[in-house]
Amino acid sequence: MQLKRIFISSNQSEFKEERKLLAEYLRSDALLCKFFDVFIFENLPANNNDSGEVYLDAVKQCDIYIGLFGKEYGNENADGISPTEKEFNCAIKNHKIKLIFLTNHSDTERHPKELKLIKKAEKFVVRKKFSNNLELKTSIYNSLVRYLEENEYIRTLPFDVTMNRYASFDDLDEEKIKNFVYIAHKKRAFPFTPDTNIKTILTHLNLIDDNKITNAAILLFGIKPQKYFITSEVRCAHFHGYDKVKPIPNYQVYKGDIFQLITQAVNFVLSNITVSTSARDKGVVVDVEYELPVPAVTEAIVNAVAHRDYTSNASIQVMLFKDRLEVWNPGHLPYGMTVEKLKKKHSSIPVNPLIAEPLYLAGTIERMGTGTGDIIRQCKKAGLKLPEFVEEEDFRVILSRNRQSERKETAEKKGTEKGTEKGTEKGTEKITKNQQLIIDNVINNQYITIDDLVVIVGISASKIKENLSKLKEKGLIERIGPDKGGYWKVLK
Repeated sequence: MQLKRIFISSNQSEFKEERKLLAEYLRSDALLCKFFDVFIFENLPANNNDSGEVYLDAVKQCDIYIGLFGKEYGNENADGISPTEKEFNCAIKNHKIKLIFLTNHSDTERHPKELKLIKKAEKFVVRKKFSNNLELKTSIYNSLVRYLEENEYIRTLPFDVTMNRYASFDDLDEEKIKNFVYIAHKKRAFPFTPDTNIKTILTHLNLIDDNKITNAAILLFGIKPQKYFITSEVRCAHFHGYDKVKPIPNYQVYKGDIFQLITQAVNFVLSNITVSTSARDKGVVVDVEYELPVPAVTEAIVNAVAHRDYTSNASIQVMLFKDRLEVWNPGHLPYGMTVEKLKKKHSSIPVNPLIAEPLYLAGTIERMGTGTGDIIRQCKKAGLKLPEFVEEEDFRVILSRNRQSERKETAEKKGTEKGTEKGTEKGTEKITKNQQLIIDNVINNQYITIDDLVVIVGISASKIKENLSKLKEKGLIERIGPDKGGYWKVLK
């Protein structure tokens, strides 16, 4: 095949070393050199007098534009535009694939025009940050390999389609499969019923082949999915403030199959936000309204679980702060898809196609590329600030909490605290803030461990044990069963 041309654009003085390193790397790598050729300024003859036009011609002729953006903006022409920005504008105009890599500097360290260029680039491209040359090389290698895979110049199976060499049919829960079939038959007219042979169903879904099962089958219907994929869990944390700081009032790590993870994470959020109910004067059934729209919360979590990168060592994180909900997904957008495009009508490009199909059949997703649009509409309808979609090293959805509800929540919390304090004074001995956190979390999870409480409360293991002993002495909690395999019970 004809080599794909790469154009590397940057402030030449700031990235002199990086430009040469990348050119040598792309020409010498055993895989990349078979598919790519690279153009940089240093390739031009010394007597070229009109290098600016040569650069723009090279951009027009390239297949992939790589931009290195740092602190400096560069020399400006009569119109106040640097060569780097001219090249970027040319890449936009000629619809080139654009990959942008940013130095790990703060906004205040960058030239104002360079910062403005970076902000402009966000509308068109996915950007990655790097701190050193090794990180830059690694990011570029991963991006170019993805380009080759998605354009089928090299063929590799998606993670969820790959057969798992260690697992077997016995690792699947037949009851889960039957429950799924019942729902899919009812919601999407799935052509099987729960009494159908399990292997027939899995074969129809492309999840099994001659007793070998795919990674998707384990994640969807496995007895213990985390046995094979440790990080296929969801970590949920509720912070009373605006930042990730200890102590953490409520921290849960949820395990299970994909359907269970979605349900548990959504319930975690709903149980920790303000909810209001209407009066019963219009009937027995009352309307329930959460401060965050339930469909938006659900969609954000579903998208994270369905589209995450399951080869990553990171887990999905659902973090509830005083002013917002953040859902962190260790994944990335497909080529050609940008954060700006997510806000408009767009096609559905599932990262994990064999996972997406059962989620669609169960009615969990629509498979029409409407997910992010639904989140935006739900937030608008609820009178909330528009949601944010951020892609850097991971993908994040940020939902702002209703400030009016936040004030109400704060007032209710203060009232509850005062009531608790008065009740404690009248009743048994007072308990400390750390002891109250321990009790709250034991109520939420009676199997919680010492290590979990260390993370949540923010004190040492010995202090946790000391507080547990005091709570047992006061008759507030007791241990049922042995240290390993037992559980906690709140008595008062």
